[in-house]
Parts: sequence; C-alpha cells; structure tokens
Amino acid sequence: MRLMVSGGGTGGHIYPALALIERLKQVDPDTEVLYVGTTRGLENRIVPAAGLKLVTLKTQGFKRSLSLENFKTVYLFLKSVHQAKKLVRDFKPDVVLGTGGYVSGAVLYAAAKQGVPTVIHEQNSVVGVTNKFLSRYVDEIAIAFSAAKDQFPKGKVTLVGNPRAQQVASQRESTFKWSQIGLKDDLPTLMIFGGSQGAPKINQSVVEAIPTFNQRPYQVIFATGQKRYDKIKQALAGVEINDNVKVVPYIEDMPAKLPKVAVLVSRAGATTIAEITAIGVPTVMIPSPYVTANHQVKNAQALVDKGAARMILEDDLNGESLLKAVDDLMTDDGLRQQMADHSKQIGHPTAADDLIDVLKKAIADHK
Repeated sequence: MRLMVSGGGTGGHIYPALALIERLKQVDPDTEVLYVGTTRGLENRIVPAAGLKLVTLKTQGFKRSLSLENFKTVYLFLKSVHQAKKLVRDFKPDVVLGTGGYVSGAVLYAAAKQGVPTVIHEQNSVVGVTNKFLSRYVDEIAIAFSAAKDQFPKGKVTLVGNPRAQQVASQRESTFKWSQIGLKDDLPTLMIFGGSQGAPKINQSVVEAIPTFNQRPYQVIFATGQKRYDKIKQALAGVEINDNVKVVPYIEDMPAKLPKVAVLVSRAGATTIAEITAIGVPTVMIPSPYVTANHQVKNAQALVDKGAARMILEDDLNGESLLKAVDDLMTDDGLRQQMADHSKQIGHPTAADDLIDVLKKAIADHK
C-alpha cells in the first residue's frame, strides 16, 4: 500500500498515525509512507525519529476574534492545498489518511479534489474544526469515541478506537521491572503523569501530597514534565522523599510500563484513554481546561459513566483531593479490579487493524 498521512502539531495527532503505520508495515512490509506535517509541529522531531519521510507545509489556525491574521491563514491554506496537490500527484498514494491538525485540512482536501481515496481519524469525543470541515469531502470517517458519531455525516462513520491502543495491548505481557529504575517490584505503583510538558496544577498538588505519600504502603512515580523538572526539584528542596517516591522529568516507553501500573493519574487526552482502556488501567483523570470545546472533560466523562475512571476537575484539585482519590483506589484491590474490568470493556485493542480495514474499504470503493 502507498499511504500518505497528514497529522500535525501535537502528539495526539501524530502518535495514532505512527501506531497505524507501524502495524501496517507489520502486515504489509512493502508499504510505502509519506508523512505530511507542519513546519513547526512536534512531527519535525517525532516522525523522522520513527524512520519515516517527512514533508512539511506552512499552515496556521484561525483566530477566534476578528484579526488580520485570518487573511494570512486563508492565504496559507490555499497555498498549502496547491503544494499538497503536487505532493499527491508525485507520490501517487493509494489512500490518504488525516489524523487532525490544520495541515491535514489542506492535504485531505487536495487529495479528495483529485479523486484519491481519503479517510480521516477523529481521536476525541468532540470533533475538531479541521475534521468537521473535511467530513464533507472524504470517503470514510473513523472515530475513537462513539460520542463523535452524530457530529459527522451519516453513512461514512466507523468506530475503530485509537491505533495507539493496539500498540499498547501488544505489550500487555511486558517484562519491565520497577527495580530497573530504582523502585520496588513487590509494591503496587501509582503513576502520576501530566503529559510530556507537565501540568502545573497537577505538579503543585503532588508537591503538597508527597509528605503523605512517604507514609503510604504503595510507591509513586511522578513525572513533572521536561520543562518543569528543575522548578519542582526546587520546590521539593526541603521536603524529605523516601525510597517509595521517585520524581522524574518524563516517563520513557509508556507502553512497557503501563501494564505494571496499579493506578494512573493523568490528563484525559485521546491517546492516554486509548492506552489505558486497551489494557484496563484504573485511572484518576484530571482533564485539561485549556483545550478546544472542553473535550477532555467529555473524554473523561465517557469513562466515568462506564465505571472505568474517576475524575477531578482542575478547579477542585489540590493535595488533599488528590490523596483522597488515589487512596480510595490504591488501598482497595477489589475496586481497582472492578475499574480495570470496566476499562477493558470499552477498549479497542484491535484499533489499528480496524483502521486498516477502513483504509482498504476506501480504496476498494474507488475501484
């Protein structure tokens, strides 16, 4: 298969695409991929590191208020569509997949206008502006949350989940041991992870809670975010931290570690939810209030409604509320197991294979 993929800006758009590509190359080693991203997004680092060819286009989003910048946005979009049409002609893809971000708007629109099979993948429960725009032009729409279905045109939508879920599920029998990073292998582990950049309110609440974590019969690994690590270390300068608590800037190889986690504290991004439901990790979700249409609250609520997670809104978050939520779970094996079972019931451990089937359908329907 010759696959053109476009998704940029954030990891939430990039990692599902990479998981899909990884699986596609496993089932079809002759697959050729061209990734089209933005000039400034995270894909500039992540995609080449994955061994993939990356081409970038310059795009930007609309300002919500009246602004002259919006004229520039339209100009860049039209210019990107023109450039994308040439990329499509030169690469000759069998199908083009968009996973979100403004750049995918130009690429998928260009491909659709040239009669090339097109598919978009929506990771969130609230549909993004780009995918709403593209939904009128593409052949197939794949979604990760059933709540997104009614926000798209009827007859095009297939619930597949997030390809990242299959990537994590494949490591369910992980051989990772906590002793490899200085923790114990015989204690239940609480992981606190506010994302690659960290989350200030989560970090502050953990700093408040660490003296109490020192006294708990479980261990804690707390990722501050790369940019915030030094600041948190300064805040903890006078705080005693025992061997049961480990503070790190970032958690590498999350798929290998998640199967060993008793409870996770995290944001409610689409990729995180795909990962935890693939293997059933009891989770306390703290949705980011700084996202479009408050979609992380809706993502988290979908799990809460199924008994698969607890939720603390950021306005209600402090050291005390965090301790209460995690203690309830970390000290109750039965409750954790019940939540894990509910989580797995809504997971999509074959999401990548299911999305590949949607790609193949789009190709077949054009023949």
